[in-house]
Amino acid sequence: MTEGRIKNSVRNIGYRLVSQVASIVLKFVSRTIFIYILGVEYLGINGLFSEILQMLSLADLGFGTAMVFSMYKPLAEHDEKRLTQLVALYKRIYTIIAIAITLIGVALVPFLKYLVNLDQNIPYLRVYYLLYLANTVSSYLVVYKTCILNADQKNYLVSKYNTIFNFISIIITSIVLLLTHNFMVYLIAQVVITYTNNFYVSHVAEKLYPYINNKVEKLPKEEGRKIFDNVKSVFIYKVANTLVGSTDNTLISILIGTVAVGFYSNYSMVINNIVLFINIVFSSVTASIGNMVVEANKKKNYDVYCLMQQVSFLLSTVAITCTYLMINDLIYVWLGEKFILDPLVTVAIALNMYFSVVLMPIWSYREATGMYMQTKYVMVATAIVNLVVSIILGKILGLAGILFATSIARISTYFWYEPKLLFKQFFEKEVLNYYKGILKNIIVTLLVAGVCWSIFRNFEARNWLILFVKAFLVLGCSLILTIIGYCKDPYFSKLKTLIYRVIKR
Repeated sequence: MTEGRIKNSVRNIGYRLVSQVASIVLKFVSRTIFIYILGVEYLGINGLFSEILQMLSLADLGFGTAMVFSMYKPLAEHDEKRLTQLVALYKRIYTIIAIAITLIGVALVPFLKYLVNLDQNIPYLRVYYLLYLANTVSSYLVVYKTCILNADQKNYLVSKYNTIFNFISIIITSIVLLLTHNFMVYLIAQVVITYTNNFYVSHVAEKLYPYINNKVEKLPKEEGRKIFDNVKSVFIYKVANTLVGSTDNTLISILIGTVAVGFYSNYSMVINNIVLFINIVFSSVTASIGNMVVEANKKKNYDVYCLMQQVSFLLSTVAITCTYLMINDLIYVWLGEKFILDPLVTVAIALNMYFSVVLMPIWSYREATGMYMQTKYVMVATAIVNLVVSIILGKILGLAGILFATSIARISTYFWYEPKLLFKQFFEKEVLNYYKGILKNIIVTLLVAGVCWSIFRNFEARNWLILFVKAFLVLGCSLILTIIGYCKDPYFSKLKTLIYRVIKR
């Protein structure tokens, strides 16, 4: 990467890390107030409806990724006309998507009674769902403008303003809950703030790229057709990928109960925030990779990939160890003993988290290279395996079974297939070294987690001070052991040099 790209990437990472830390703190505050005022039943409804609307957002999947991918080249060439044509095209597309999601979402209202599984009756359930729907649809009205910020490595601006509005939202909605104890007023306030946030960020994009509002002739049909051909592959891939990651709450609600969704959502909130925190490192450089794919040679791309993979190995080992040893302590101190789930569920959660982290470099290159045509059907297979195995194991093992099914689906499909394809078609190298690296990482992770568990297994945190002390010790121990495990790797030395250069700047 050039110094300019490194600088932009570091700045993006810095802004987004700060934003994510603030977001995590705010989410914990908001969740705590929510649970103590409304209870776990409403928390389960929140998790269930959020997941249903995430699945409804499948109508968008493909266009967002294709949009950013199609903007790399015209941004590099300063082709304002082409960028304006692309924005105009996506505006029409997203208007149709917003209408489609609204219609499909409304059509699902009669089926809510089959998805919500509670012992007590919740009034105004359909109204709550429609407010969630309104909140989801809002982003599609302006997202076509903000994607240019992501493509141009200015997504730190999106993170900055999203954090500000997220802070405002949590303050206002928390005050609303404390004053009214009313879920409907809470949701209405949330919808208003979400709309304000989206339209403000859209305004920022217009100020930075004023030409995107210019009137130009439509994109030539042949070019539009090429984009749609790519979108088809991205759409199929991402639909299946979303079905893999966004059906757990629905299956938990149907097979076990909606209250179980509420208990699990506390764990998933912690895990999702950790994964998002780690993903900042990789997603922030995707635009740089996209530019490098166009300009640089395969050797340079491969070296950058290997550095990213080294980072993922280090982060996955430390993150999994800390999560497995600390998450039940966190839930105990934060919410109380009755919110702690079975130890087998914790194992399943940590396993799913591992796959989410260790594959991030592969996913970054998949996004940057647009490699969806060849991978779309393997993700469909993943979704099918996940659904079938989730139902089977869910009936046998309960919540843990549904979570283990996701890992089984991943291992049996894209976990081995996507790297093979990337190495063969893009890097033009044998994938065996990658598999060896993954095997070593699994062994190192198990050893580090095992040693840390043997040291800290009798160290139970029962208040915030002891929790922070234990977290610091577990983090330090796992980090030292992980560095020992990787200190002789050639790309570990290169990574140290790169970090030193960045810090020096």
